[in-house]
Amino acid sequence: MVILDGKATADTIKGEIALQVEEVIRKGGKRPHLAAILVGDDGASQTYVGHKERACKQVGFDSTLIRLPDETSQERLLAEISKINGNSEIDGLIVQLPLPKHIDEQKVIEAIDPKKDVDGFHPVNVGKMLLGLPTFVSATPAGIIELLSRYNIKTSGKNCVIIGRSNIVGRPMANLLSQKSNPGDCTVTICHSRTRDIKEHTLNADIIIAALGIPEFLTGDMVKEGAVVIDVGITRVEADTKSGFKLVGDVKFDEVAPKCSYITPVPGGVGPMTIISLLKNTLIASGN
Repeated sequence: MVILDGKATADTIKGEIALQVEEVIRKGGKRPHLAAILVGDDGASQTYVGHKERACKQVGFDSTLIRLPDETSQERLLAEISKINGNSEIDGLIVQLPLPKHIDEQKVIEAIDPKKDVDGFHPVNVGKMLLGLPTFVSATPAGIIELLSRYNIKTSGKNCVIIGRSNIVGRPMANLLSQKSNPGDCTVTICHSRTRDIKEHTLNADIIIAALGIPEFLTGDMVKEGAVVIDVGITRVEADTKSGFKLVGDVKFDEVAPKCSYITPVPGGVGPMTIISLLKNTLIASGN
């Protein structure tokens, strides 16, 4: 069993990106600039945005963080997005999700200039991805593809089960792994809350991607010997630790890991690779 070390892989890629940025600056080019908008004080969102800021600094990007209070109106948020859309100094823009309930997330996503949508959520970029055209791919699926590639995991002809059908992970992941590419060429099944007997599907899977947000949903009896398991979930649960909680994935790691050929840990698996995808998209958005 091999642990797919997202943190170590991300550190390697950060070094590669930093060298690219140095070369751009040496030639008189513009330093890539990523902006993030954070609405409210959700703890997990603040932590994630903090990771993005640090990653930008590590690779030599400029970064801007706009913090707005929880009661911010949709109109105010859309105005901030419009301002960044028109700012030629900023290459990439992310609006941290989830947003407060009074704000329409889809309207916010569609307000972002597709050329700055480094999260890959805008319908224009989603459509291009579905057609296999060059575009910004959703950061988490892109990070998973990168991780599979870096570990030379064979996907062609494999049966892949994705648990979860979100627009952020499940659906784009299914599209990417079914495309004529490497990694890709999988036979993909999407399971969700209405799927009957998910275990029947997962036991036939060579690759399982768990992205449903239910702690330790995937157990040892649901996985066949030699499977590749990618755990996208990350949930805070109460624990007897200094912080009072621990981070748990969608996979019951201690049961599942011994049966796997490859598996991602939580934390330190998919999360760091998601941030790497944002950096790579921002570098592309900058024209470099």
